[in-house]
Amino acid sequence: MDVSQSDKNRRRITVEINNRSYTIVGHEEPHHIRMVSSLVDQKMREIHEANASLDTSKLAVLTAVNTMNEYIKLKEECTELMNYIDKIEKEDDD
Repeated sequence: MDVSQSDKNRRRITVEINNRSYTIVGHEEPHHIRMVSSLVDQKMREIHEANASLDTSKLAVLTAVNTMNEYIKLKEECTELMNYIDKIEKEDDD
């Protein structure tokens, strides 16, 4: 069996999210995977505190929706900042 270089570089790390263990497989550094997992766990706990009656599936979906909402807002802010920087650089060139 031929294992590609990409497969050889994959890492496996076990993390705990919402009191459950998950094995994450990927190319990221273990500290990065732990940080991301910790943030997901934190967001789930935050949402669960506000909505204690949610089952795990609904809690996971709300966590994903909230996280994607934050991501989109940050992308928009980044785009605005990049456009502002481009504008300033063009003004300096004139």
